[in-house]
Amino acid sequence: MKREYYILPMTALLFLFIFSGTAKAQDAEERATKIILQKDSLFWLGYNKCDTSNYNQFFTEDVEFYHDKGGTTIGVKNMALTLQKNLCSNSDFRIRREEVKGTRKIYMLHDSNVIYGAILSGEHNFYVWEKGKTERLDGLASYTHLWLLKEGVWKMARILSYDHGPASYLNKRKEMKISENLLSQFVGEYKGTQTAKLIIQKENNSLTFSDNNKKSILYPEDQNHFFMKERDITFEFMKNGKNKVEKLIVREKGEIVEELTLQK
Repeated sequence: MKREYYILPMTALLFLFIFSGTAKAQDAEERATKIILQKDSLFWLGYNKCDTSNYNQFFTEDVEFYHDKGGTTIGVKNMALTLQKNLCSNSDFRIRREEVKGTRKIYMLHDSNVIYGAILSGEHNFYVWEKGKTERLDGLASYTHLWLLKEGVWKMARILSYDHGPASYLNKRKEMKISENLLSQFVGEYKGTQTAKLIIQKENNSLTFSDNNKKSILYPEDQNHFFMKERDITFEFMKNGKNKVEKLIVREKGEIVEELTLQK
């Protein structure tokens, strides 16, 4: 009985020690993750604002940047110069980066149970703004960043930017409800310089259009503007002084691509 009396407390202490060690490791990873993600957020905030004045603080002296389209950049000084040249050399042109939600992941790197680094990866979209034009979605890419803990400070040491390509359209417009009577005024056959015939119809309380025997739904954004959900294309119905529809302006990525006149 005495042996069992001493064994039980020792077993409990052993489990307590293991649990305590696991909890401390989890706390350390949570703290590291929070710091890295905060720094990552600040880095991209500066990127989007074209503020490269404090960029050096995010990189190690021997940082290496590998880009599948733009080659390599080695060293913190060259990194800052490259970013300045690509981001801010033309005031009429800007690039904005946006994280693809749900793709960001972080993995801790350990040496003898001590965290020394982390790998941050994910996908992001890039938008292009040009003076006088509406911002447009330009492309999608993947990234992998190696963060290292140097003298108590987290910095990026290796950067991989790859798999650049076209981005899938992400519709951010909101559909509103309009009456069937209002929808009916847009129905008709339209003709443009590039489009011989575009037929707008009303089906199941929605507008549809047929082009090259393909039917698509138009969703109302307001009483005169409609949009497609699968592509960045909008339709604006223009009225005359008698409040009758006479023209249709089609825009893709904010740019006018066709002007059509109502035929009948």
